[in-house]
Amino acid sequence: MNRTEPPVANTEQAEAWNGYEGEHWARHQDRWNAVNDGFNEPLLNAAAIGAGDRVLDVGCGSGRTTRLAARRAGDGAATGLDLSGPMLARAREAADREGVANAAFVQGDAQVHPFEPASFDRAVSRFGVMFFADPAAAFGAIGRAVRPGGRLAFVCPADPDGNDWLTVLSTLKDLVPMGGIGAPGQPGMFSLADPAAIRAVLAAAGWTNPGVHRVEAYGEWGADAGDVAAFMAGMGPGRHLLGRLDPGQRAEAGRRLTEALRRYERPDGPLRLRSTAWLVTAERPE
Repeated sequence: MNRTEPPVANTEQAEAWNGYEGEHWARHQDRWNAVNDGFNEPLLNAAAIGAGDRVLDVGCGSGRTTRLAARRAGDGAATGLDLSGPMLARAREAADREGVANAAFVQGDAQVHPFEPASFDRAVSRFGVMFFADPAAAFGAIGRAVRPGGRLAFVCPADPDGNDWLTVLSTLKDLVPMGGIGAPGQPGMFSLADPAAIRAVLAAAGWTNPGVHRVEAYGEWGADAGDVAAFMAGMGPGRHLLGRLDPGQRAEAGRRLTEALRRYERPDGPLRLRSTAWLVTAERPE
C-alpha cells in the first residue's frame, strides 16, 4: 500500500524543518525545552484546558507542550501537529517513555491540513505559529477545527530588542548583515512581533475577543559562555549568519559570541538569557 503524503502548502518551511533545522531541534530537544519552558505555565493557564478537553498543539515540535496539555486534559486528549518528521519522531518517543497515552502526533501543514470541523476544544502553540506562508489561511483552518466557544492560546516572540540571544548575535553585525533575523512581516520567528498584525490576522481568520499581553521568561541556554556560543553557532540564525564568513571570520565570530555571553554567566547555575513574547488568546464565536 502506498503511503499518502500529507498536503503541504508551506513548502519552504517544510524543507527547512525536515532538513537541518528540524534535525538540529530534534537532536537538541532537551536543550530547546530548557530555553523555552518558562513559557509553558503562562501558555497552558491561558488556554484554560479542562478535564476531557480535546487539544490541538500547532507547531508542536518535539511535543513538550502536547504532553503537558494531555496531562491537563485528563480523560481528554492532545494532538500535536508539525511539519517536521524528525521532531515528531522524538515527540512520539518521549510520549511513550513518559507514559502519556492520550497524546498523539500528526505530520501536516496547518494551512491545508484536513482537520475534522469542530473536533477540538482548545488550540495552543508555543512558538509554532510564526512560520506560516499564509497566516490568515492557517489561523482560519485552525479556527474551523475548534468548536464554537472554543479557545486559542499561543506565544510568539515580541520585539527583537527584548531577546538577549539576539542582542548577543548583534555583536556580529559588522562582520555579517543581520537583515532577516529580526524582520517582522515575513515567515520567521518575528513575523507576528506587531500586536496590530496579530489582531488583524486573527480577525481575518474569524477569531474574536483577541488578547495580546507581553510575557517574559529566562531560559537556560547552557553551562557557560563557551558552551552557549557553540550552540548558537549551530542553531538556525547563527548558522545562517556564520555560513557567510570565511574560516578566520568564523573564529572571530565565535570569540565575540563567547565574550558577549560572559556577562550572563552565573557561578551557581546554567547561563540564562531573557526572552520576551506575546501571549495571545482568542475565541471562536458561539
